[in-house]
Amino acid sequence: MRSPEVNLQLASEHGLLESEYEKILNILGRTPTYTELGIFSVMWSEHCSYKNSILELKKLPRSGGRLLVGAGEENAGLVDIGDGLAVAFKIESHNHPSAVEPYQGAATGVGGILRDIFTMGARPVAALNSLRFGLIESGNEITDQRSKFLFRNVVKGIGGYGNCFGVPTIGGEVYFDDCYHDNPLVNAMAVGIVKHGETATATASGTGNPVFIVGSSTGKDGIHGATFASEEISEESESKRPNVQVGDPFTEKLLLEATLEAISAGIVEGIQDMGAAGITCSTSEMSAKGNCGMKIDLNKVPLRDKNMTAYEIMLSESQERMLVVVKRGNEDKAIDIFEKWDLNCVKIGEVIDEPNIRIFHNDEEVANIPAYELVLGGGAPVYIRDKKEPDYISDKRAFDFATIKEPSDHNETLLRLLSSSNIASKKWVYTQYDSQVGTNTSILPGGDASVIRLKGTNKALAMKVDCNSKYVYLNPHRGGMIAVCESARNVACTGATPLAITNCLNFGNPYNPEVYFQFSEAVRGIGDACKILETPVTGGNVSFYNQSKDYAVYPTPTIGMIGLLEDADHSITSYFKNAGDTVILIGVLKNYPGGSEYLSRIHGLVEGDAPEIDPVTEKVLIDILVDLAGKKLIRSAHDISDGGIAVALAECCFTGNGSNIGCEINLEDDGSRADFLLFSESQGCAIVSAEEGRVADVMKICSDFGLNASTIGKTVEDKFMINNFINTNVLEMDVAYHSAIERIMENQNQSV
Repeated sequence: MRSPEVNLQLASEHGLLESEYEKILNILGRTPTYTELGIFSVMWSEHCSYKNSILELKKLPRSGGRLLVGAGEENAGLVDIGDGLAVAFKIESHNHPSAVEPYQGAATGVGGILRDIFTMGARPVAALNSLRFGLIESGNEITDQRSKFLFRNVVKGIGGYGNCFGVPTIGGEVYFDDCYHDNPLVNAMAVGIVKHGETATATASGTGNPVFIVGSSTGKDGIHGATFASEEISEESESKRPNVQVGDPFTEKLLLEATLEAISAGIVEGIQDMGAAGITCSTSEMSAKGNCGMKIDLNKVPLRDKNMTAYEIMLSESQERMLVVVKRGNEDKAIDIFEKWDLNCVKIGEVIDEPNIRIFHNDEEVANIPAYELVLGGGAPVYIRDKKEPDYISDKRAFDFATIKEPSDHNETLLRLLSSSNIASKKWVYTQYDSQVGTNTSILPGGDASVIRLKGTNKALAMKVDCNSKYVYLNPHRGGMIAVCESARNVACTGATPLAITNCLNFGNPYNPEVYFQFSEAVRGIGDACKILETPVTGGNVSFYNQSKDYAVYPTPTIGMIGLLEDADHSITSYFKNAGDTVILIGVLKNYPGGSEYLSRIHGLVEGDAPEIDPVTEKVLIDILVDLAGKKLIRSAHDISDGGIAVALAECCFTGNGSNIGCEINLEDDGSRADFLLFSESQGCAIVSAEEGRVADVMKICSDFGLNASTIGKTVEDKFMINNFINTNVLEMDVAYHSAIERIMENQNQSV
């Protein structure tokens, strides 16, 4: 088939601006071929080039602490955890694919992030996810059924891939809001362990070294997936279902073992996953990083679909594939390893001593492009977009909370919050995941953070994904700080010291000045918090264009946090353990309901400012929690977040083992509104429990660190009481909390 004539109109159809097309002409000194146009279009797409975000991202702290490999240096970040071990971790989005094909969109998101981990030479030990959908209980049957359909099938896709691959999915978060109706957010995170000195690099080097494609055959699925991810969702998006890749977790498992064996054998010079933009991305990025080029013969690429054009082969995002530069002389060893695992291992080219990637098909050179000109940090365009604070921000901050009527029954209010889809137990989700494969998981999903033991050591890793997008919507800078601080608090509540973060930044159209303001300010907030908490940014993902003509998502900068327990036996959970223990509040409550789930769920309002946050105080709280757990002075720890102190205390009662440990609490009441006292989402606070004989030690440590702490009650059997405001029992709360999602999801039309 003859390729269409390349001109400005065709370039525009490929998502390129006129100025970008002119730049291509200047780089090449000629009109690009059709294949070259496709290569530029995907490599200069937002998804691959970060052209509208990189200047803001460079403001983040990307060094310090235990960081070994920072943002943008390799396939994933790498952090030292001692004893000759390092943890590799990263989070990425698969939002647009999941909007049109939820099962495969979510499944291949998991597959892609796992490959980023094991191309580092690390064995994946855990997976997490952060999910956002439209409302599933709004009362509008049409919109609710669509959201339930996406929710159900995204969860199935994550479970279907992770369970078959054999990695435990141990944590995550799920939120529902109308703003995510057209644009669900599916952010997948993976974590792996590798010994120092056994890591691999995504750099091509060594003139004459052979270039192999390994793994699955190449098909037509996923062509222009990167471009699809760099545009808004529209009525035409459904027609782009072929842009979504198709995953095979069983092949991925084979690819994992073969890849780690090849790296261990010392025959790999460089390796990179074929994710976004497929062969195009891996050849150009590996070459640019190594200041070299590659000569590639596409006729040697194993194909699933015959008669594929050079354009299609270069842009295919078929899954479970790697590009490997093998050390010359080890070709047969490479073939033996991958064929032993029943995988393709075919030499398709070699490293060349010039800066270009040269692509041949049917004995014709179809592309000859300087690799440096294609990549992020090289010749890819970089923009500074206009910023404007949205008008709604000042309007919402001026909201008068005195106009809200206080509910007459706070028992009922608490039960409504516990059964709301944003707070209620996500057991319906995580029981579809195998969270214990590998037998390393010591704290299961459902608490503040999850914990896995590291076999052969006394160590454990705690991990969490977190973001309250309403906070970021109301105050992007403060919301960005809260996302980091809350994820760090969650990790510290297990007894672990926060080490570093990865982030997945989900926003609308960057060409909208108000969206770009949200993005810039949220990044600034993330950076400000990370500097104080000493948790450098190891990398991540930016996902723009999460909007349609009817909906724009809340700005959602999801944070993935990793923490270290030097002694796994010092880990603690959020659940009360014994009746008769003392309940202690560390930190100071602030009765401000702005951005709270109470305001949203009970009154249908998103108003005010985000809660106050002080990262310095958060760092002190984290240090206290880690110290208390390390000295085994406390039996449980849980931070205050969605739903305020009333919901946090209720969650401490849900042990899951039927023990029904409740509490009798007496909060200091200044006579102001009880609903604000109970349900405001104060930051920098945690609830801990301790046996009576250790309370004095707990209080002294808090005092020594300079943070306020107060005894607020006792744990008891069955009952749940807060002052004279709430008087219920654990069983009633437990039913409301644990049955809500199952009840909602029972009523869903499977054919939507």
